Amino acid sequence: MLMACIALIVICFGSFLTIGYDNQIGDNNEPMLTDVIMWLMYLLTITTALLVVWSLIRSAQSNKGNDPAATTGVPGGKIVMCTAILTIASFVIGWVCGLGETDFTATDGTVTTASWVTVVDAFCVSMGILFLAAAIAVTISMTGILTKSASK
Repeated sequence: MLMACIALIVICFGSFLTIGYDNQIGDNNEPMLTDVIMWLMYLLTITTALLVVWSLIRSAQSNKGNDPAATTGVPGGKIVMCTAILTIASFVIGWVCGLGETDFTATDGTVTTASWVTVVDAFCVSMGILFLAAAIAVTISMTGILTKSASK
């Protein structure tokens, strides 16, 4: 399933970047498949949100009365709690950073309201925070520091 999703994304972006750039007049070449990319992003965002909610519910149900750290040495409950707090905090920080934006007018005259610009800014900032946190977590995991301290 994961490979099918990756293949779909690669095909959509490959098509987006190669089809429709044949405008012979002027400097503005507009790809023909912009709508496909936008719908793909909507679909992936909604799917991700649903999977996050499902994962949190499933994790909470499977950890009732059990302490996974006692059997495996991995503090699963703490990891889930820290992840949920970090996600919510990143959304709040992103939203606060995006406050005070003004309307955006594109070169073709399309106007995007300040509220949508704030939403986009919040998304970009929270995505950056979560990406940085994931990179730090992977780096720490690769060093084996937590494994060594858990095995003592």
